[in-house]
Amino acid sequence: MSQGAGAPAAQAGRIRVLHVLKSLGLGGTEKVAQLFVRHLDSQRFETAVHSPVDGPRAAQIRSGGSATFIGMDLSKALQAFRPHVLHLHRAGWSEPDFLRPVRDYAAKNPVVVVETNVFGRHDPSPSAAVIDTHLFVSRFCAERFARHTGITSEWPHYGVLYNPVDTDYFAAALPGGPCAQGPTLGRISRADPGKWSRLALDILPLLARGVPDFRCRIVGGIPEAEAFVREQGLQACVEFLPPLSTDAELAEFYGGLTVLAHANDTGESFGLVIAEAMACGLPVVTHPSEGERDNAQLELVEHGVTGFVAQTAEEYAQAVRWLMEHQQESSALGLAGRRKAAHLFRAQNVAAQLAEMYLDLLQRKGIAQ
Repeated sequence: MSQGAGAPAAQAGRIRVLHVLKSLGLGGTEKVAQLFVRHLDSQRFETAVHSPVDGPRAAQIRSGGSATFIGMDLSKALQAFRPHVLHLHRAGWSEPDFLRPVRDYAAKNPVVVVETNVFGRHDPSPSAAVIDTHLFVSRFCAERFARHTGITSEWPHYGVLYNPVDTDYFAAALPGGPCAQGPTLGRISRADPGKWSRLALDILPLLARGVPDFRCRIVGGIPEAEAFVREQGLQACVEFLPPLSTDAELAEFYGGLTVLAHANDTGESFGLVIAEAMACGLPVVTHPSEGERDNAQLELVEHGVTGFVAQTAEEYAQAVRWLMEHQQESSALGLAGRRKAAHLFRAQNVAAQLAEMYLDLLQRKGIAQ
């Protein structure tokens, strides 16, 4: 598929920005790109997205006013759109094949190359020299990068930019915060074993025994989780739900919960699910990851301020139960989380920060604006 239907007509003088992704599925990376192109100032920037693989985000991106280049070689998309700014979304490790068309384009055209380094990894390969600026999605990623490489995240080669969240939408959808019908725990992730922790399962029988009328709603269930629920006889209180694709569906899900349960042994380089739950006014319980694994969940969830951090299944279940039994205090934690999300992650503000970064980098390279 070539340039998507509904693309805006080119306007002379606008800065062309092409975001490049591996796919257009429902993952957090794809949603971040969608929010960036939607909220960049359309009077100043003309935006488009390239992906070799189609997915449900494509139509949402086009409905926001951006072109899509899907299923074509990146080199062809670059020649068709001719961006002034090329924004890559990638894990951060070495990918010479992925960067080859970027290097070829940059060798012949004035362009700023930016990457959102999703996992805060280091790419010392020659191919990565084409990247002007690496953006980390949390302070945690920048600080771990510095520990491992001795390189501090100093502008203009490095920076920290939180992922955007449509906090305005969630605040409008749930003006009074969540309103669960009874004590309801929620969990949401991709249906990927790598996004789970055993804690997410071990807390269920503890809560089912200790909290009257306890219910749990899970998006992104995996076979191990479904088998655990059957073996423990928890089918009456645990419900598995299909994936959610829009913010309206997410708001409805979060609005029916008392607490969000985050449990992922690999941790989070940012934690978009956590940030969205906070934007909905929902307190979050999470746990630390071991060693140098991703731990930005602790940057978002402040213990005793926006939720709780637990070490064991018993501590975790106790924290969830306390929130369910102390509605006033739980609401206060949720409100603190909503304020934090609006302050740090509001999509319009984060996109404005990104725009200023683009403009500064273009000026530094002497590219006409």
